[in-house]
Amino acid sequence: MDRSRVVRRRLGFGGTLLATLFACASLTPSLLPRTWLYQGVMGAVTGILGYAAGAAIGALGRALISYRLPERARRVAWRVLLGGCAALVAVALWYSHDWQRDLRALMGMDTRITWFPPVILAVALVLFAAGLVAARLVRLGGRELIAWLDRFVPVYVGHTVGGLVVGLLVAVFANDVLFNGFLARVSDVSSVANESNHAGVRKPVSAYVSGAPGSLVSWESLGREGRRFTGTAAAPARLAAFSGRPAAAPIRVYVGLDSAGSPRDQAALAVRELERTGAFGRPVLAVLGTTGTGWVDRHIADALEYMYNGRSAMVALQYSYLPSWVSFLVDRDKAAATGRALFDAVHERWSRLPAGSRPRLVLSGESLGSYELEESFHDLTDLVARTDGALFVGPPNANRVWNDLVAGRDRGSPVWRPVYRAGGTARFAQHPGDLAGPPGPWPRPRVVYLQNASDPVVWWSPRLIYRRPAWLEGPRGPDVNPRMNWFPLVTFWQVLVDMTAALDVPAGHGHRYGANIVDGWAAVAAPPGWSARDTGRLRALLSAF
Repeated sequence: MDRSRVVRRRLGFGGTLLATLFACASLTPSLLPRTWLYQGVMGAVTGILGYAAGAAIGALGRALISYRLPERARRVAWRVLLGGCAALVAVALWYSHDWQRDLRALMGMDTRITWFPPVILAVALVLFAAGLVAARLVRLGGRELIAWLDRFVPVYVGHTVGGLVVGLLVAVFANDVLFNGFLARVSDVSSVANESNHAGVRKPVSAYVSGAPGSLVSWESLGREGRRFTGTAAAPARLAAFSGRPAAAPIRVYVGLDSAGSPRDQAALAVRELERTGAFGRPVLAVLGTTGTGWVDRHIADALEYMYNGRSAMVALQYSYLPSWVSFLVDRDKAAATGRALFDAVHERWSRLPAGSRPRLVLSGESLGSYELEESFHDLTDLVARTDGALFVGPPNANRVWNDLVAGRDRGSPVWRPVYRAGGTARFAQHPGDLAGPPGPWPRPRVVYLQNASDPVVWWSPRLIYRRPAWLEGPRGPDVNPRMNWFPLVTFWQVLVDMTAALDVPAGHGHRYGANIVDGWAAVAAPPGWSARDTGRLRALLSAF
């Protein structure tokens, strides 16, 4: 047999069937709306996954069953298959436009969208063909190697060694060339970005923030996001305009990657900076988690400062300058180590104060920042024993404490709005009113998780490859399309791609939480005299940011 036909051979029956089914499944709704170009790429990738699965099943079937259909029956089967696949693709493409508009309407977005079904199909076919040719070239190389080995060793040895060598080469190429090369490029770009400034951010003059004159931390060492965090602290005049009373200058402490050599050294420097600014004498001290780039959600910081009229202190460390999704892949251990170092250092210094004069010690982090801080605790009991409350926003599915609470939720409560032990300590919310339930006592310290039912950061997990998620069972979240379904491999890829668009939706959907953070802080750490009316006023103010 001419081994070059490995590349030029016709499509396989099983591969063609599953490739079509997978590609059509990718057209069905996911958690978030997508563009036509994303859809074309998604169709190609899911089609390749489907073809690989179908080809593997077909090969296994041929190995186990010796019977083959007559030539005429095979031709009829192919005609039926191609006709059915063409019809299925046409129907799926036809409905995909309406599915995307329905998703946008569900989130209050403009439903007038550009959607090119023929171009989507063309993009998917071109990329699918390129992927299939690449896979077949690898297979051809493997066959050539095995044929050469068979000349010198027994056949079973040649096949085994050849298969292992090809697998190793593919793994090395994928990891060392593609993945590590990609990481190196992203790291170079992110390193340059880390040295730049956001537009409008200037070196602060307040002695109460890091990077200002007199600070133990230089402005240049803070990194791009650290400079934005300290350089945008709310001005006392703005705070006073909201409260109607004289305001204090808020304290914001930040230690960048270039400020100290290790997480422990960073944490020690942060504590000294807290002491310099008088943070331990403020009514509230917030330990904040950062995302991969070192970013802190402005709503988390501003809301607390407005609530306390500037008489607040907060501290954060940078552990990476990579984008969050890249940090999630390669820097999770470093994030956890940094979170533990910061909290332990702050808690040790805080605990040396007289019990009656300690500030309220609270935690907050969004996305990977919540993971960073959660890793400082064994469980919920440990968390509330050593803090005065926590607000976690958009927690990733990898969060250990969050997973324990969701898995142990009260019977009958959905995974997207779980109730844990009657809401006695921890509560979950998407909308402000969610925190009012369930009825019953809610003593302090309190823990609040803000999680949107349509947030792919919260719901993406490798288990989506083979298991239907609980958030698609029973009643669905308020912004999850009722037409969304689960498909093996496909939904995993859909939700993964959704993460790239998680911030391109209105607040209250996807990974955008906006001013709802105000209600979370009000539940966890409201100052004396704070009212529901104050919460509404502040929510309205921060909604404009």
